[in-house]
Amino acid sequence: MSKPILGYRRPDGSVGIRNHVVIIPVDDISNEACEAVADKIPGTMALSHPYGRLQYGRDLELHFRTLIGTGRNANVAAAIVIGIEPNWTKRIADGIAETGKPVAWFNIEGQGELETVRQACWKAQEFVQYASELQREPVDWSDLIVSIKCGESDTTTGLASCPTVGVVVDRLIDAGATVIFGETSELTGGEHLIAARCESPGVMGKFVRTFQNYVTFIQSQGVDLLGSQPTQGNIAGGLSTIEEKAMGNIEKTGTKPVVDVLDFAEAPTKRGLNFMDSSSAAAECVTLMAAGGAVLHFFPTGQGNIVGNPVEPVIKLTGNPKTATVMKEHIDLDVSGLLSHDMTLDEAGDALEELMVKTSNGRLTAAESLGHREFVLTKLYPSA
Repeated sequence: MSKPILGYRRPDGSVGIRNHVVIIPVDDISNEACEAVADKIPGTMALSHPYGRLQYGRDLELHFRTLIGTGRNANVAAAIVIGIEPNWTKRIADGIAETGKPVAWFNIEGQGELETVRQACWKAQEFVQYASELQREPVDWSDLIVSIKCGESDTTTGLASCPTVGVVVDRLIDAGATVIFGETSELTGGEHLIAARCESPGVMGKFVRTFQNYVTFIQSQGVDLLGSQPTQGNIAGGLSTIEEKAMGNIEKTGTKPVVDVLDFAEAPTKRGLNFMDSSSAAAECVTLMAAGGAVLHFFPTGQGNIVGNPVEPVIKLTGNPKTATVMKEHIDLDVSGLLSHDMTLDEAGDALEELMVKTSNGRLTAAESLGHREFVLTKLYPSA
């Protein structure tokens, strides 16, 4: 990790590799106002979503944590929050403002949507001009928070793309960086391997409880997950059991100890390899990890996945030569040479590291260049 990277140092000391101005709706009925602002002011991005009304308890807390965490992400230079009423809107804006970055909030009740959009457009223009003045500066790899998740896995994923990510994960952690992995359901059958890598009995106990809570919930539903885990695409790709999928999934975590266990969208406090309880659905998982502060994502795939994220760049790599050809517009790195013995695992790791440096310094990922901005909130239970 000797190659230099240039990032944006935020007022709270965190480091981003993008410089977004985001318009965050508190609730589903504020999406249109946010999109109107983004349509009018180039350089802004509305993060529309379908939730935020009559949520309660742990589900509501996760809603706040995800939206606040997204605004706090170091890839965000400034944020505008729009909601139907003031209390929840201000709560989210205040949470983002703790970072010291510019934040403004507007509520639609009491002044109407058109007036809200008018005021928000003025502030958005100000924020875009502010962001345009910010300059990249040399930063350390230890400043980065990176997340990892695989999707549309097949037999090549565990043999090529996931091991490639594992090599770079180890290098990042050796350099002092923070890495987040998750996909609770996709550890099934291999959870004991992660438990054995926890750095202390306390971390191990927390991981085991988190995983067991998932198992208990699934059993309480009286359902068979076959077809969902593994997915139809996984099965078509040769993965017949969740245990086979888990073995490949775990390859991308590298070899380092697990230093902490995080709740959904929770920001890590320890450098090193962190486990985040999370959905295995691609867009949900990346959204949660970005809300936890991850500024760059590695996404190994086999059959091919097209996911992106509005805040966190997603680098996709595959070891499947067919996928690398027929879905080449979505694939940032082809490591199928591992299967044909045309490259070594270290060489594949070098290629991914080089791409990571380019992406960190501003090169657009395939998902970014195609406009993929999947922003999908995790919802725990029905609203009231």
